Amino acid sequence: MVHHQILIVGGGAAGITVAAQLKRARPSLDVAILEPCSDHYYQPGWTLVGAGVFSFEETRRAEGDLIPAGVHWIRDAVAGFDPVNNRLSTVAGATLSYGVLVVATGLKLCWDKVKGLPEALGHGGVCSNYSKDHAAYTWETIRAFKGGQAGSGQAGSGQAGSGQAGAGQAVFTCPSMPIKCPGAPQKIAYLAADLFAKKRLQARVIYATATPGIFGVPTYAAPLREVVARKGIDARYNHVLTEVRAASQEAVFRVSEGESSREEVVPYAMLHVTPPMAAPDVVASSPLAAPSGFVEVDKFSLQHLRHPNVFSLGDVSGLPNSKTAAAVRGQAPVLVANLLALLDGQSLAAAYDGYSCCPLITGYGTAIMAEFNYDQQPVPSFPLDPTKERWSMWWVKRRLLPSLYWNRMLTGAQHERRFMPGIKSNSRVRP
Repeated sequence: MVHHQILIVGGGAAGITVAAQLKRARPSLDVAILEPCSDHYYQPGWTLVGAGVFSFEETRRAEGDLIPAGVHWIRDAVAGFDPVNNRLSTVAGATLSYGVLVVATGLKLCWDKVKGLPEALGHGGVCSNYSKDHAAYTWETIRAFKGGQAGSGQAGSGQAGSGQAGAGQAVFTCPSMPIKCPGAPQKIAYLAADLFAKKRLQARVIYATATPGIFGVPTYAAPLREVVARKGIDARYNHVLTEVRAASQEAVFRVSEGESSREEVVPYAMLHVTPPMAAPDVVASSPLAAPSGFVEVDKFSLQHLRHPNVFSLGDVSGLPNSKTAAAVRGQAPVLVANLLALLDGQSLAAAYDGYSCCPLITGYGTAIMAEFNYDQQPVPSFPLDPTKERWSMWWVKRRLLPSLYWNRMLTGAQHERRFMPGIKSNSRVRP
């Protein structure tokens, strides 16, 4: 049985960031990362791949080039957790023991929870920026969209529609929370609407979301409703995608109306799907999971509620905030400080305030930099009203954030906001 002082499960953004910060803090630590993939992706960039701004290759690096110096890379995947005995099993049949465990596996994309979606994805106008294999196809689909006279936008309960009825309709979906980057499903709708308008296409853009509103943080929801109205987007709430009928080009939704629900069939020429998401099965079925399936941790300390030498961060953690790369930057320093305190026999004093950030792209050249905490209060890094659409925030999203990700976040550098003035009070922030 191989033993490591600190074992990190997952070599994505969260796992590598924690490993890098640990080695910066104490180079002598024995740290290992359990990760089977040879490629690492900058997933926040996939919206811009789907919009034709980035190439897919710009979002990919070799995993081996990103593993921090001195960290052991175990190229394998977890098969089961045994936190009582401080060990886990791997898919290859190995058993690893640890002093401290950090769980950072990320999420599972549940394509098969939507009937017909796995077969439809990647052709016939059905695309998704959430798939590494199909993000580039989103751009192909947007470019190929011809518009046309849209139908009523729905075929009614159980009624068959047709591809012709949906000729001018581009439909963008969002599932129930939690998902990674909750703003991404609507960003691509705004970008597509921009391009259709520039081409003067006759088009109806429909944003059908399972959520009851456009965005969960009220301060940022208000300007987004204005964006939707300005672009003429048909926003439909409480719409859960249940089926894709590729042969007839129809999307089927379950629509909640109070305590009842109905079926709505929407014809499409283009359908961008954000799939439902969940914790990986190996986590959800483990002793580490909360009833939700995510790792059960204290939302401030990031320490497991029942196993003190286990921590978790990133998308797989059961933290009640948005699952974004920026959230990891807020979580990692807290986790590292508390992990080191545990090793030293001290109390865990560091606390995570729920910081997250979603650069809400509202069109080619504009974005709202939505930063907020557990209390859904704006916590802007820049001395500007964060509710305003700005070219500067588009530049930050397109140019600055990818560089920060590769060159600072994954190398263990602290968040830049500690050097930035931000807004000291909410007096300048529109309610």
